[in-house]
Amino acid sequence: MYPTVRFAEEQDIPAIMELLTQVNRVHFEGRPDLFRMATKYTEDELRSILRNSQTPVFVCTDSSGQVLGHGFCILQKPENTRLLKNHLTLYIDDICVDADARGQHVGQAIYEHILTYARQLGCYNVTLNVWTCNPGAMKFYEKLGLEPYKIGMEKVL
Repeated sequence: MYPTVRFAEEQDIPAIMELLTQVNRVHFEGRPDLFRMATKYTEDELRSILRNSQTPVFVCTDSSGQVLGHGFCILQKPENTRLLKNHLTLYIDDICVDADARGQHVGQAIYEHILTYARQLGCYNVTLNVWTCNPGAMKFYEKLGLEPYKIGMEKVL
């Protein structure tokens, strides 16, 4: 059965917090020089995000209502720039699938729901960033048809 994707609600916060821990663990293990072992948001910050129409959050649930994954998004529009066109973008800040639910098309369901939502809003594009220390995520996004449009580079000193 294909999972269901909906807007996240306050009752989903404990499950989302667990998913945020899983995401950060991947980043911490991949780049301990950059990441701390913590969550990206506190529960109070998450409540505020869920109430903000500019930061939609979606959850994917199974038939019993268990949260299997989430998708955090941010609506963006360039302002005060002579260079960039004034396109509305839906930035995917984070997609996470619970480790126990991988391979069940949860991530694909979240991504497709985000695309539909972005089209409904009249967005020009959907963007995201992916860390090179997370090759599984990179492969997943490429499989979904995403292509690099800019690349961040670094030199650790």
